[in-house]
Amino acid sequence: MSKKSDVQLLRINYLRGPNIWTYRPVLETWLDLGELEDFPSNQLPGFNGRLCSLLPALEEHHCGVGERGGFLQRLQEGTWSGHVLEHVVIELLNLSGMPTGFGQTRSTSRRGVYRMVFRAREEQVARAALTQGHRLLMAAINDEGFDVPGAVAQVREQVEACYFGPSTAAIVGAATDRRIPHIRLNGGNLVQLGHGRKQRRIWTAETDRTSAIAEGIAGEKDLTKSLLKACGVPIPEGEVVASAEAAWAAAEDIGLPVAVKPTDGNHGRGVTLDLRSRPDIEAAYAFAAENGSEVMVERYVPGKEHRLLVVGGKVVAAARGETAWVTGDGRSTVLELVASQINNDPRRGETEDHPLGLVEADKDGAIVSDLQRQGLTPGSVPEAGRQVLIQRNGNVSIDCTDQVHSEVDHIVSLAARVVGLDIAGVDVVAEDISRPLQQQGGAVVEVNAGPGLLMHLRPAEGVPRPVGHAIVDHLFSEDESGRIPIVGVAGSQGTHTVARLVAWLVHLSGRHVGLACRDGLFLGSRQVERGDCAHWDAGHRLLINRQVEVAVFENGAEAILRDGLAYDRCQVGVVTDLGGAEALGEFDVRESDQLVKVLRTQVDVVLSDGVAVLNAADERVAGLAELCDGEVILYARDPATAALAAQRESGGRVVFLRDGRAVLATGTMETGSVALGRGRMAVVPDETVLAAVATAWALGIAPELIAAGIETFEPEVKWAR
Repeated sequence: MSKKSDVQLLRINYLRGPNIWTYRPVLETWLDLGELEDFPSNQLPGFNGRLCSLLPALEEHHCGVGERGGFLQRLQEGTWSGHVLEHVVIELLNLSGMPTGFGQTRSTSRRGVYRMVFRAREEQVARAALTQGHRLLMAAINDEGFDVPGAVAQVREQVEACYFGPSTAAIVGAATDRRIPHIRLNGGNLVQLGHGRKQRRIWTAETDRTSAIAEGIAGEKDLTKSLLKACGVPIPEGEVVASAEAAWAAAEDIGLPVAVKPTDGNHGRGVTLDLRSRPDIEAAYAFAAENGSEVMVERYVPGKEHRLLVVGGKVVAAARGETAWVTGDGRSTVLELVASQINNDPRRGETEDHPLGLVEADKDGAIVSDLQRQGLTPGSVPEAGRQVLIQRNGNVSIDCTDQVHSEVDHIVSLAARVVGLDIAGVDVVAEDISRPLQQQGGAVVEVNAGPGLLMHLRPAEGVPRPVGHAIVDHLFSEDESGRIPIVGVAGSQGTHTVARLVAWLVHLSGRHVGLACRDGLFLGSRQVERGDCAHWDAGHRLLINRQVEVAVFENGAEAILRDGLAYDRCQVGVVTDLGGAEALGEFDVRESDQLVKVLRTQVDVVLSDGVAVLNAADERVAGLAELCDGEVILYARDPATAALAAQRESGGRVVFLRDGRAVLATGTMETGSVALGRGRMAVVPDETVLAAVATAWALGIAPELIAAGIETFEPEVKWAR
C-alpha cells in the first residue's frame, strides 16, 4: 500500500466554556482527511491490527455502540480517520493519567473536512495529546514505528505542568460536588470558588480567611510556643540559640535529651531528635542553621509523630508517623539496605501520587547524624540481624482520625485558634493519640499554615478522609452556592440593548451590576471599557470582580462558537432570535436553522431554579423551552401568538404588548403592566423592550421599578470624558 498523505489540521480552537458540544471545555479541531476520505478503516490493509497493538486499551472504548468493544466494531465495519483520531487522543489522555470519555466527530459541508472535539480541562494538555495522537494515527496508517511510551510521557509532562496539585484538586473537586463554580486565577494553585461578591479564594490549603498575621506567627516557632503556653497548650520547653556552644548550654538547662530545629523550618527539614551528647547537639545546630534563619533547642518529647488537620476550629483528619528501620544482613551497606527494605515500598516515590517519600540516607543531615550516633555511616555494613534506625520523622501517613481522644481534639483546635489559623496542620508527639496528652507527657510541637493534604487524601494505611469537602464546607455554608445571579442574552437583534436595559434595571434595584456587551464593559452605571466586550475574556473579568452582585452578558452566536460561554450556569437565559447566520460561514453555519443548536447553549445552562426567556414569535426559539431545566417565560408582541397562548393555558408566565404597555401574565391572570415608554425610547423596538421586561420579571424586579427604569434608560451609550 502506498504511503498516505497526512490528515491536515486546518484549525485548532479551545472552547473554554459551555459550547455547542458540551457543558465543559473542549478542544475543537477542523480536519481535512484528503485522500483518506476514500479510505475508511476497513479499507486500510492491516491498519486496525497495527492501531490496536499500539493502543490495546481501545478495546475498552464503547463508542456509539454503547458497550465494551464498540469502537473496535466500528473499526471493523469501517470508520473514517477523524473518528479514529478522536479515540486515539482520548486513549493517550487516559494513559497520561487524565482520563476522559467525551469526544465527537462530525462532518461539515466540505467533503473530507470534519470537526473533531474531545474533553480536556487544560488547553496545553489537549494540544499535546492532539499532536501525539495525530502522529500515532499516521504511523499506524502508514505502517511506521511509533514510540507510545514517549508520546504518553510528553502528554504527561504537560499534565504535571498544568494541573492542580493534590491538595488544590481535592478542594476544587469538593466544590464541584457541591456545584460551586471555580476559576483558576494563575498557572498554579490560586483558585477562585464562586463568582463575584459570593466568591472565596484558596491557594493550596490556604484561604482568603487565612490571616497573614497568623501565618507570620506560625512561621516563628518560638513565638508560637510562647502563645500556646500562655493559653494552656502543652508544649516542649525550649529557647532560641545563636551558636553551637549556646545550643549545648541550653540543652544542659532544659535537660537531656533534646531536639534541635530551625525556628522557621517546615516539613521536618533541619530537625534532629533525641540528642544526648554535646558533639551531637553541636552538629545538629549546624544542620538546623542550614535550613532556617534561627535555631531552637527544646525538650525532646518521646512518642510518635502525629499531624492533625484543623479546619474551621475542628479536627477533621489525623495521621500518624512511624520510624524507619532496616535490618543488617552482614553484606549490604546502609544505603543498599535502605534501597531494598524501605525505598522498594510501592507507596514511596518522588511524585504526588506516592503517600511516602523516598529516603535519601546519604543526603539527609538528620539521618546521617542518627547513623553517626549508632557508630555508622551510609556506607557501613551492619552485622546480620542488627536493627538500624534510619529516620525518626517524615513518614506521617497512617490514618488515625478515629483514634483521636476528645481532649486531644480540644487542645489541638485551641492551638490553631491561638495562632489564628482557619486551616492548620498541628504536629503532636504522643505515645498514644487516644489518650489525653497530659497523661503521657505528650505535647504540641508545631502549628503550620498551609498544611499539605496528601497524607489524609492518600494515606499509606487507613481510610482516606474527605478533607477537601471539610474546607469547602468551612468556606460556604450549606445553603450557599457561591453563585451570583447571571443573565445571558443570546441572539443578534437588539441583544446589546436588552442587556443594557436589564443591567440598568438591576442597578436601580440597588445591586452592583456588571455588564459585558458589544457597547462595552460596565460596572454599575459606569462604562469602564469601550468597544465590543461581548466575548469570553471581558465576561470573565466580571466574574472575578469582588464587587459584582449580578452579571449580565450579551452572547452572540460567534462568541459561543469561538470561545463558549464565560460562565458555567446562569439564573436567566434569554434567546431573542436566530439571525446572523450569513456572517458565520467560517464556522460552517449558513442557515438560521443551524443556529438553533448554537443558541440552545444559552438555554442548556439555565439553573434548575432559573428562568429561560424566549421569543414566542419564532416557534424555533419557543421550542427551546423543552431544553430548559428551570422555568420558562415567553414573550411576543401579539398575545394571540400560538406558543404564547399554549403557555398561558398551561399556567406559565408570559409577557405581551397591549395598548403600548407590556402586560405580565401568569396563566390567565394578568399580574401587572408596564408602559414601554415614549420620547427617546421610541427608537427601541417593542420586542427588545418586551425581552428586557420579561428578564427583569424573571429576576424578581417589581413592575413599578421596571416602569421607572424604562422611563430613565438612555438607549444611546454616552462615553464619559
